[in-house]
Amino acid sequence: MTARTGLPRNPGDPDARQLVERTIRVDQAGEFGAVRIYEGQLAALRWTGRGKGETARKIAGMAKAEREHRTTFDRLLAERRVRPTLLSPLWSVAGFALGAGTALLGDKAAMACTVAIEETIDEHYAAQAAALGDDEAPLRSTIERFRADEIAHKSEALAAGAEQAPGYRPLTEVIKAGSRLAIWLSTRV
Repeated sequence: MTARTGLPRNPGDPDARQLVERTIRVDQAGEFGAVRIYEGQLAALRWTGRGKGETARKIAGMAKAEREHRTTFDRLLAERRVRPTLLSPLWSVAGFALGAGTALLGDKAAMACTVAIEETIDEHYAAQAAALGDDEAPLRSTIERFRADEIAHKSEALAAGAEQAPGYRPLTEVIKAGSRLAIWLSTRV
């Protein structure tokens, strides 16, 4: 029997259509937010004269991948006629501020931000892929492909010394909590 998205369902769970809409909505919002975080980091690196360094190069590469992800979800929003989150203006400002703030704390703090975000997105994408049945195999495949990119970003940030950032544990825990809240809100609003 072919698995169906949204099945088996518990009372109160979204139906298959709602699940797909929520998935596309939150993923487009998340990729938009990721782009804004990297834009904020790159701006802060330029402001502090570190715009041509190794960290800026790494962040620019990650930002390029996130822009490609966002473009895919922008297209899916239109193709599937899914309403985007109403919170995009907030995510634009919050993402840029988070990016700029962490980069102003230093290169390792910028990388710590990437680790926190990508760990949260890894978990989020894994749960989404598990919830999508064979009827949504192309969407599931896209999510799994993007998840692999996010895991690679996390690995690159760890290799760049993210865990050596001052206050690494509390910094990453706060960013993860904020990311989880943004995911929850963007799924629904």
